Amino acid sequence: MAGKTFSFRLVTPLGKLLDTQVEAVQFPAHDGLVGILANRAPLVMKLGYGPLRVDFAPGGAPGQSGTKVYFIEDGFAQMVANKLTVLTPKATTSEDLTEANVAAELKAIEAQSPTDDAGKTRQREAVTHAKTKLAAAKAIRTK
Repeated sequence: MAGKTFSFRLVTPLGKLLDTQVEAVQFPAHDGLVGILANRAPLVMKLGYGPLRVDFAPGGAPGQSGTKVYFIEDGFAQMVANKLTVLTPKATTSEDLTEANVAAELKAIEAQSPTDDAGKTRQREAVTHAKTKLAAAKAIRTK
């Protein structure tokens, strides 16, 4: 089984959320989804917004089996020597990602009234990210 698994760490400013052996990880890069399996060539990649899917290795740590989904917001990923590290400013578990919470977040962003062009640009980006998050929340709930 060792040849089919690799080490995975998910780190936020609040600390390490995961540090375990996994079979596969799929994450949103800045330009599309990327899937990682064991023995992948080294990479460093800028992350985007979207779901990060983790397929745990059988017989891993207690409570870590099957698949877990997080919604990540930006950051970087590095794969070196069969170790994947994902650094992100924010990772929300699929259990905490509810349509109601994200819809309220979107409504609050849309209610803002920026006065300058930079503020309007930031608001448009925040709306786009919130809509991506809402779509992910809906997709998670329908599975």
